[in-house]
Amino acid sequence: MEPLVYEGVEETLYHEVMPNGLNVYVLPKEGFQKTYATFSTKYGSVDNYFAVGDQPLIKVPDGIAHFLEHKMFEEPTGDIFATFASQGASANAYTSFDRTVYLFSATEQISSNIRTLIDFVQNPYFTDQNVEKEKGIIEQEINMYRDNADWRVYFGLIDALYNVHPVHIDIAGTVESIRKIDKETLYQCYRTFYHPTNMILFVVGGVKAEEVFELVRSNQADKHFEPQGPIRREFEIEPTKVKIPRRTSVLPVSLPKCLFGFKEKETGLTGAELLKREVTTKLMLDTLLGSSSPLYQSLYDDNLISDSFGHEYNSSTDYAFSVIGGDTRDPDALLAAIKASVEQALEQGIDRTAFERNKRKRIGGYLRMLNSPEAIAGEFTRYKFRGQDLFELLPFYENVTIEDVNIRMKEHFDWNQLSVSIVDKTAR
Repeated sequence: MEPLVYEGVEETLYHEVMPNGLNVYVLPKEGFQKTYATFSTKYGSVDNYFAVGDQPLIKVPDGIAHFLEHKMFEEPTGDIFATFASQGASANAYTSFDRTVYLFSATEQISSNIRTLIDFVQNPYFTDQNVEKEKGIIEQEINMYRDNADWRVYFGLIDALYNVHPVHIDIAGTVESIRKIDKETLYQCYRTFYHPTNMILFVVGGVKAEEVFELVRSNQADKHFEPQGPIRREFEIEPTKVKIPRRTSVLPVSLPKCLFGFKEKETGLTGAELLKREVTTKLMLDTLLGSSSPLYQSLYDDNLISDSFGHEYNSSTDYAFSVIGGDTRDPDALLAAIKASVEQALEQGIDRTAFERNKRKRIGGYLRMLNSPEAIAGEFTRYKFRGQDLFELLPFYENVTIEDVNIRMKEHFDWNQLSVSIVDKTAR
């Protein structure tokens, strides 16, 4: 058990690698009653073309990571949610572009719940019958989201930005792709990506580190996993240009929904370089478009945005893009107003007072987040799987300068890299 001391944020994280390669991290929070635990695999919707070691590459159906997440909760004895509930825990799971996370929160029977979390994730149960049954369930989910305007406008944007990279594919896949999934393919993906060497167990809250490690050591000692080589993920070469500049979907909405974003031209960043770009870009977007910005107030006064307006930045080594927008009465007027304001900022530079204010706000938000075990649990593995550390973000925020933001603004706001997604009653 190795203590990792972060003096800047006054946290001590404990880490140990089990003999089978499983990384375990424990963050005790003295005085906290609730404990959160996540058991995560570095496996998401984009991982559809891969190999282990020097084995041949295989292509699997889109949506299989999400399908696998669904199936993991089914046990020969019944639904694992009932077990967690009987132990006073609330459990859940989710699949993103690059990871799958299983989690629980509880204030009692923590040891029992940790064992349950580990055991059910490490004990897959797939049959021909339950796989076929799940296809119908997920097909209903896919069709439901087709009628969800927020979902359509969001994934419509990503699909407009990206030509071939699988980030543009719905996390759940398509009705056609999930019909190709079978028990054997699920087990193949499970053995590849749910190997302990590709997973992280993270526990945060009112726990004692040594007790958690002793529990995990004992639990893993009773299980056997064949050694596995490194996982190779392959992606088609993504063209620099966006797929299409504008996409409109027709749904019965009370107000049009408009999201737009910029696709990064430079990929391949890792570690500190990737984290610096993410931190700088988020601070840039806050300063230009945040709720305290003059632009936001102007758009609100002109009735072009509502409280739904916002922004986010998604980045990984292989892709990165911004998402901006929300509900609006006039998508074209909204786009024109934001473009004019951005062009002015590109010419004059970011306002220094606004930059410093938003920088302090970002730092304050980060420090408050570290007082929330739930928020920490949700973010820890996202950073760790990218070779970064959640508890080392503070220096990155402190060291960002206005010059960094002005340079980043010129890099990111390339109008040739812009795509727009609109959901409206009629095509625009």
